[in-house]
Amino acid sequence: QLQLVESGGGSVQPGGSLRLSCTTSSEFDLDDYAIAWFRRASEKGREALACVSSRDGRKYYSSVMNRRFTISRDKAKNTVYLEMNSLIVEDTAVYYCAASVRNDRLGFLIEDDYGYWGQGTQVTVSS
Repeated sequence: QLQLVESGGGSVQPGGSLRLSCTTSSEFDLDDYAIAWFRRASEKGREALACVSSRDGRKYYSSVMNRRFTISRDKAKNTVYLEMNSLIVEDTAVYYCAASVRNDRLGFLIEDDYGYWGQGTQVTVSS
């Protein structure tokens, strides 16, 4: 069973930065799975942020990201990152990574396409 573990969350002041990590089980190859980041703020639904495709590492971003977040991956470490800059209070949420075996329609960031999910890591932005 593919396992995903998020880390790197915490508390930060507005304008600050964080880098989240999503590490997969070592027996699974990032060439076989698209990895995406989602978040869920309190009393809101889960929101798609970005994903990186399996085979060519192409990146897709949700239009709400406004280029403050960057997704990247290190295949040697089986890890996908989400670099978050210029954080605002509204970025406070639990951040999840998820994996999909699909390699099509990734740009739509469809939650139902992702069958494997991590437990999430809390990000709190406050002054």
